[in-house]
Amino acid sequence: MITLDIIQKALHLPEFDPQQAQETMAPHPRGMFPENRDKPPKEAGVLGLVYPDVVGYSIILTRRTAHLGNHSGQVSFPGGKKDPQDADFIATALRETCEELGVCDDEITILGKLNHFYIPPSHFTVYPTIGSMAYKPTCFPNPDEVAEVIYFPLAELLNPHIKGVDEAEMRGAKIRLPYYLFGEHKIWGATAAMLGEFEQRLRMAMK
Repeated sequence: MITLDIIQKALHLPEFDPQQAQETMAPHPRGMFPENRDKPPKEAGVLGLVYPDVVGYSIILTRRTAHLGNHSGQVSFPGGKKDPQDADFIATALRETCEELGVCDDEITILGKLNHFYIPPSHFTVYPTIGSMAYKPTCFPNPDEVAEVIYFPLAELLNPHIKGVDEAEMRGAKIRLPYYLFGEHKIWGATAAMLGEFEQRLRMAMK
């Protein structure tokens, strides 16, 4: 069973390659990277909020509404673009989670971070924070942004049977799209890559 101690250990491994871990579930090839762009990437902060349940710990994901411009309809972490008034990406993640889910930072404990991840199609670099609550939060999803709240057991990350790979074509090139399948939800793209890092961290922490 995944406990809070295991999660904390996973986020603070002394020797770990987060980029390599992300690549296990990231789209491939990834496309043009920031150093080859005319403008610097936009920046976003997201929150992986974990809480205890009967299967250990779960993490909250959201399905974005269909009308949102970037990554509409996809499964993601709550979060969004960094505002100038945000002190850091943790502040961005907490503010956005409060706005999207009505779950605010009064009872959220920051445990650590995952590695940032660059998304070529939207030209965003995403900075993920992992936080915890002592109980399952009551979510009040903003209907303009969140179509569905998904409660994903972290133990499922260790289940090889929920992994798959799709192929797509973009600008004449074939792209490999790894995903986690949870119920009717395919979790792919940046979210899968960040969960892939979390998965590898948990595997090492549980050895």
